[in-house]
Amino acid sequence: MSTAVFFHAHPDDEALLTAGTMAMLADEGHRVVLVVATAGERGLAEMPRGEELGRTRMDELYRSAAALGCARVVLLGYGDSGLAIDGGVADDRPDNAFIDADVEDAAQRLASVLKEEAADLLTIYDPAGGYGHPDHVQVYRVGSRAAEIAGTPIVLEATVDRDLLLRGVRLAARFYPAIDVRSFERAYSPRDAITHRVSVRRYAKAKRASMAAHASQATGGDGDRTLGAMLRIPGPAYRFVFGTEWFVRRGLPRGTRLRHPFDSP
Repeated sequence: MSTAVFFHAHPDDEALLTAGTMAMLADEGHRVVLVVATAGERGLAEMPRGEELGRTRMDELYRSAAALGCARVVLLGYGDSGLAIDGGVADDRPDNAFIDADVEDAAQRLASVLKEEAADLLTIYDPAGGYGHPDHVQVYRVGSRAAEIAGTPIVLEATVDRDLLLRGVRLAARFYPAIDVRSFERAYSPRDAITHRVSVRRYAKAKRASMAAHASQATGGDGDRTLGAMLRIPGPAYRFVFGTEWFVRRGLPRGTRLRHPFDSP
């Protein structure tokens, strides 16, 4: 049995990017640990931002973790940095915002978990933080350093196939002209940089349960929420759309195609 630690910025991030892989590893008998930097108390939801939302989202996180078979959940306790209207760093963020945390200090805290768990694998995000959320970029910085400190042998960057994403976005833009296709052109990772393509179709039910656990993030705001739209996709189509999860492992030859998180060339 190996131990895999999945490091995310906010509750619900695990459901969107790594839930299928987490469920698969747990089902295979590996120990799966979920570490979250913040409680997501500044996320968009119908209830006001603040401590109550944070508590609600943590409850949702534990339900998601249970659906995926996680053995442990760890909250680092940083404040949700929020997001400015232009997608940058919010000016009204809390004093303990994750984005303002000293990278070395935060990395030492995560490294203590990695050492305690004798982690064989750590997942983080790509350097751009996927779609650029400041807390996601900080996950990359902190996670990369923590793996160095702890000597964690495998570090995978959870991402999305940008080529595939752009095809879908361009198709959607034909029907919804308001979609800004350009904002996706540098998001996530290009196909030839992706080293791991993990099939998680067998675990679609667990992944969907993980998404459904985060009910506070399925509604709220003026437009249709991404999570809510995903949960309305019918079962067969859901397995097709969300049946693969992508990762990048640095240092492997470009074009490497691996099928399992613990695979090596």
